[in-house]
Amino acid sequence: MVERVVVVGAGPGGLAAAMLLARAGLSVHVIERQAQAGGRTTTLEGDGFRFDVGPTFFLYPRVLEEIFAAVGRNLHDEVNLIRLDPQYRLVFGGGGELLATPNVERMEQAIAGLSPEDAPNFRRFLDDNRHKLARFRDILERPFLSWRDLFSPALLKALPMLRPWLSLDGELARYFRDPRLRLAFSFQSKYLGMSPFQCPSLFSILSFLEYEHGVFHPLGGCGAVTEAMARVARDLGVTFSLGEDVREILFEGRRAVGVRTSHGERRADALIVNADFAQAMTRLVPDALRRRWTNRRIEKKRFSCSTFMLYLGIEGRCDDLAHHTIYMARDYTRNLDDIEKRHVLSDDPSFYVQNPCVTDPALAPPGRSSLYVLAPVTHQHPNVDWTVERQRYRALVLRQLSKVGIEDIEDRICWEQTVTPADWEHGHQIYRGATFNLAHNLNQMLHLRPRNRFEDLDGVYLVGGGTHPGSGLPVIFESARITARLLLQDAGRSYEHCEVPSERKCRVTPVNIRLTSSGTRTQSEESALVEEWR
Repeated sequence: MVERVVVVGAGPGGLAAAMLLARAGLSVHVIERQAQAGGRTTTLEGDGFRFDVGPTFFLYPRVLEEIFAAVGRNLHDEVNLIRLDPQYRLVFGGGGELLATPNVERMEQAIAGLSPEDAPNFRRFLDDNRHKLARFRDILERPFLSWRDLFSPALLKALPMLRPWLSLDGELARYFRDPRLRLAFSFQSKYLGMSPFQCPSLFSILSFLEYEHGVFHPLGGCGAVTEAMARVARDLGVTFSLGEDVREILFEGRRAVGVRTSHGERRADALIVNADFAQAMTRLVPDALRRRWTNRRIEKKRFSCSTFMLYLGIEGRCDDLAHHTIYMARDYTRNLDDIEKRHVLSDDPSFYVQNPCVTDPALAPPGRSSLYVLAPVTHQHPNVDWTVERQRYRALVLRQLSKVGIEDIEDRICWEQTVTPADWEHGHQIYRGATFNLAHNLNQMLHLRPRNRFEDLDGVYLVGGGTHPGSGLPVIFESARITARLLLQDAGRSYEHCEVPSERKCRVTPVNIRLTSSGTRTQSEESALVEEWR
């Protein structure tokens, strides 16, 4: 009988699973290596500056809204979500830029500024992907525990829309001839750590979600979301051990019976692993116990890119800089090949800048700004020695910022922290520093991904980006719901609150809206757009 559950890792997936299991009456204990809950979705602080450590885009709040509702709480009572308009600014190294907005009419005008012939296809892109998401949502909300699940009626019905012979870029070529526009609707593949020229066509739904359901900024940063989850989990009776490192999973035969930590042994009837999958398996579980996911097989798997990070506290405000800005290298294809194939550092790297103080001034001291700078780079590889490259690449990335209008940045920095792929691997316990986990190619999806009820070990369940359905906050929350449901089923417990609502009644989500000066919608009109699917 399952009464006690230990969750290894207090990332978003572990927190969501803990909430759902505690609501079902289980005794849940979360063990986290860091001093605060949240995993990489936490807040970095220094000298009055605050930064998101990892995710900065908060998308598709529906899944987390339903998880909060399932445990008797309202997400919007706990976290203030601001819907951004414009969502982000895209700057193309080859020339031109695009201010992306959820306002369809204004977005068509913006597209026409780059390619008039492509503008009419934006609505067709939205309509087709609305239909695609409706078909695939049921698939992404259920477990895939064997190849037999591939023959589910929902998947067979959706297969004609999958177009496995097309990459994401190939899918977008059906709508947009201008390669800059294809990049504008495919850079989201980096959420999965993949190139749009390799990423499956299914993931055109990622950019659709942004336009249909919004890009949000949680006041206080994305770390405010996991802080709220931890707070609610504690209210539900979940206990936490923070600053406690799990050193080993304990087994009786093939069944997990607990963990050994830096503080001793903690026994459990079931175990949820929310740590980085490959790192956790190779570090915590003897290789001989794993049949399918041995060290040798893990080593041969395809992993996502990594990221080079600069967290910069700077003098002065950057009010002319958008909340989110993405620069795409002049030779974007070469930049991607440098990352994924050649495993070298580009001379003209693409990068992303978050300037959250334009929306949330409290994230920096008065008159100052917190800038989050991310450059996608190769995961750990012998071609790049970060003890040698760290300072050189920092200087290069700082020079790149002038391409989006940030000048004289070096002289304005008053607080700084740098994170390289080596830091992600050794400091954050991420296998090869691959910040988006296992890649999402067709050979590593559905039942071919590590399964939510982990197939190699008894009593072990998985949540997070390394398991089905994949990475990205909304998908990770869905993995937690799938895993909690499986564990409760196995325990003979009621799991109705973990089910996806069979009828999603249309309701307005109470969020604040930040409009541009050219915005034409009222707040009530914008709020009405953020609705649950029927």
